[in-house]
Amino acid sequence: MAKRAVITGITGQDGSYLAELLLEKGYEVTGIVRRSSAPNFWRIEHILDRITLRPADLLDQLSIMRVIQDVRPQEFYNLAAMSFVPASWDQPMLTGEFNAQGVTRVLEAIRQVDPSIRIYQASSSEMYGRVREVPQTELTPFYPRSPYGVSKVFGHYITVNYRESYNLFAVSGILFNHESPRRGLEFVTRKVTQGVARIKLGLAHDLALGNLEASRDWGFAGDYVRAMWLMLQQDVADDFVIATGVAHTVKQLVEAAFEHAGLDWQKYVRQDPAFLRPAEVDLLIGDPAKAKSKLGWTPSVDFKGLVSMMVDADLARLSRSPHADARIER
Repeated sequence: MAKRAVITGITGQDGSYLAELLLEKGYEVTGIVRRSSAPNFWRIEHILDRITLRPADLLDQLSIMRVIQDVRPQEFYNLAAMSFVPASWDQPMLTGEFNAQGVTRVLEAIRQVDPSIRIYQASSSEMYGRVREVPQTELTPFYPRSPYGVSKVFGHYITVNYRESYNLFAVSGILFNHESPRRGLEFVTRKVTQGVARIKLGLAHDLALGNLEASRDWGFAGDYVRAMWLMLQQDVADDFVIATGVAHTVKQLVEAAFEHAGLDWQKYVRQDPAFLRPAEVDLLIGDPAKAKSKLGWTPSVDFKGLVSMMVDADLARLSRSPHADARIER
C-alpha cells in the first residue's frame, strides 16, 4: 500500500514542493488548509487533481485530530506558520498562537490519536538571531531577535520535549533561508527578482530596499524539502541544520539579479528606512555537515543558479501578464 502523508501549509512554497516530491515517490498526499473566502492555491493548481485537501486549523486541535483519525498517515509534515518575520512585530500574539502553541496542538493530536506517526517540524535559522558562533550548527545556542524567532524556538523545543517525553518520532529541520520562484512577494528575494523583472520590462523605475549588508545563507526550496523527507526516513529521530554553508549579502543578491538581467543595479536601487527591522539579524550561515554525513543530503542549486532561476521566472510571468495583481502570490 502507498504511504500516506499529511502536510500543513501545503499552499505555501515549501508545501507545494514537498507535495510534488511525495507524489513522485508514490505517496497519497493530504493537505490541510484553513477555510478562507479567497483560496490561495496558485502554487498547487497543477497537482490539485492528485492530492486531497482537508479543512483544519493550527488554532483548533480538534480539527487536526479529525484529519489524523480519517487519513491515518505514516508521516506528518508541519510546515504551516506565520512565516513573514517583519509581520511578527505587528501580530506577536497571533504569531505565537500559530508557531508555538500550534505546534503543541499538532504534537498532542498525534500523541492522542496515533503516536506511531512520524512528525516533521519546520524550525528556522531565525532562532539563532544574534548569533553566538559562525557558522551555526545544531548545538549553537539560540538568541532570537523577533517574535517570529521566539515562537519558532518554542516550537523547536516542544518538539524535542515530546520526542523525549513520549518517544514520538518527532524531528525538527533548522532550515536556513530557502527560496524559489514560488516565494511570496513580501520576501526580499522575490522582491528583488520581481523588481528587476519589472524594471527590465519598463513596468517600474526603481527598487526600494532596507539593509543591504544583512547576510543570509540562501538555498533552493526544492532541495530543502528533500531534506525534510530524508529526516523522516532515518532509524533514529534527530534534528538537522539544512543550509548551503555559504552566505551572501542582500547587496550581492541585488548585484546578481540585476547582472542576470543586463542592468546596472546602482541606477535603480534606493534604500528606504521603512524596510529596516526593529532588531536586525545581521549574519546567518549554517553548517550542513551533519545533514551531509547522516542524511547524505547536499544542495543541487547554487546561489547564482537560484537567483537566475527566480529572475527568469519573474520575467516570464510578467511578460505574459504585466498587469497581474501581484498580491495573489503571497
